[in-house]
Parts: sequence; structure tokens; C-alpha cells
Amino acid sequence: WEEVPADTWHQECSENVALDSNPSDHARASTIFLSKSQPDETDYRSKLGDVNKTFASTLVAVRDRRKSNHTSHVSPGVLSKKYSSCSTIFIDDSTVSQPNLKSTIKCVTLAIFYHIKNRDSDRSLDIFDEKIHPLSREHVPDNYSLIDPEHKLIYRFVRTLFSAAQLTAECAIVTLVYLERLLTYAEIDICPCNWKRIVLGAILLASKVWDDQAVWNVDYCQILKDITVEDMNEMERHFLELLQFNINVPASVYAKYYFDLRSLADDNNLSFPLEPLSKERAHKLEAISRLCEDKYRDLSKAAMRRSFSTDHLVGFRRSAAVIS
Repeated sequence: WEEVPADTWHQECSENVALDSNPSDHARASTIFLSKSQPDETDYRSKLGDVNKTFASTLVAVRDRRKSNHTSHVSPGVLSKKYSSCSTIFIDDSTVSQPNLKSTIKCVTLAIFYHIKNRDSDRSLDIFDEKIHPLSREHVPDNYSLIDPEHKLIYRFVRTLFSAAQLTAECAIVTLVYLERLLTYAEIDICPCNWKRIVLGAILLASKVWDDQAVWNVDYCQILKDITVEDMNEMERHFLELLQFNINVPASVYAKYYFDLRSLADDNNLSFPLEPLSKERAHKLEAISRLCEDKYRDLSKAAMRRSFSTDHLVGFRRSAAVIS
């Protein structure tokens, strides 16, 4: 056996921990939403009880067979879905640069739903608490933190924002990347009391980094009539600080989230766009997010005030990125 220095061993362990806990940074780390959507065999057995162990084993076998079929592109019966092969590439009603918006939002909001449903605890921060910072003038019920939102409620909330702001499907995937990065960096959970504001903050940031027509904070105030610009700016500033101003999205990370969303869609009988991000737009995403990250850091040093907002970056962000 070769003796490994203690410092080297500690460094490797730290890197492995970071890799496992930061899926939004590392392409090799598993996405959090996919693991939360797929309970393991132990969970099945504990829920069904000892009497139903045989049935639980059958469920696990079916699930594993479905995964195998999906990976190998093999159908257990009549072929009901189209799969790409070496000779044929199927394209749905979308294009490479703009996947089907509705299908993408359904899958992204389903991922958020599983995050909330299978959360480990209810860790949160005041800036995201809807009781402290309500998004509307409607009365927030006393038991608001105890009732998990249904998938259709999450979908309607996100769909309304995307439709009104004319955001793209790619922006929805970047939103999920930022959401999981926030949960990991800040060590909080997305739960009934904070999910709307966390999702809003992720959408706000993703739209400014990625979409060609960035939406200003005041524009979101026109969509959510009862929220103030000051509140939006404050939430955005906290979001960026909790991300440690890391808004870089490598193309490999985007691709991982895209294909994990496809797996989620397949497991839940949902349709999902068949086209991933094109190579050109993947490079564009990575370049723009890096440029914006540097600009964010410069702005944070010059303007650490409550009204700080990434609206300052809109003109800068629209500059053409040169990929070497």
C-alpha cells in the first residue's frame, strides 16, 4: 500500500464532498431533484410495511426495468414513444434553440414539487418567508407553512411569470440550476413558506443572465402587482450573496440538468422536448454567465446598498459574447 499524506487525503475528501453537495457546479454530481423524485427500495418497503414486501419488490423491479428501457431506448411492449437512433433523429414541434416551453416548465415545476414534498427539514431565511415578505395583499393563512403546494399550483405560478415576461424554456432550466445552487450554498430547504420567493428570485436572476430580452425588476412588479421594487431588489441582493455571486453555468452542467429533466419526465409520463441545447447556445450561456459573474462582483464592491439590483447589468449583458 502506498502511504498518502494526510493533507492530500483531506483535500481529496473535501473535493469529493464538494462534488457530491454541489450538483449545480459539477457535471459529475447528481441533481438533487432527481434523487428526491426517486425513493429507494428502503423507502418503498417502509411505506408499504412488512405485509407488502413482495409487492414493494415488484415496484422496485418495475422501476428498474423502466430505467433500463429508457437508457437502452428499448420499449417493453408497443413502441409508444419515438427515440433517436444512429439513422434517425426525431424532432418535435420545437427548435434546437427554443424547446417546447410548456413541457419544460411542467418538468421544472415537477422537480420543484419533489423538492418541497421530500425535503429533509424546513430550514429557511426571513428574506424568503412569504409571511414576512408577502407577494400579494391576500391574507396569508396561519398554517401556510404546513401545507405543501400541489404541482399544478407551482406550475401556474411559474407559467404566469414566464408568459408575462416572455421568457424561454432554456431560462427555466437555468432557473432550476440556480435554485439548487441556492439550497446547497445557503443550506436551506424549499418549503411551503418560502417556495414562491425562492422560485421568483431564481427566475429573476436566470432571466437577466440568459434571455435576450432581460426583464427589469420593475417589470416583475407589474406582473406581481403588490410587490415593491425595493423588496425585489433586496431579495435579489440576498440571492446573489447567498450564491457567493457564482452565477456561472457550465455547458456540461446545463446538459446534465436537461437530461435529468428528461428522465424525470419519462418516470412521470410527461412529454419533454427531444432537443438539448445546441453547441453554439451552450457556449453562449457559459460565456455570458462568466461575464456577468465578474460584473456582479464589481458592482457588489461599488454598490453594497439595499437597492442594489442586477438591472445595472442589462446593457452590459446584451453585448455579443465572443467565443474563441
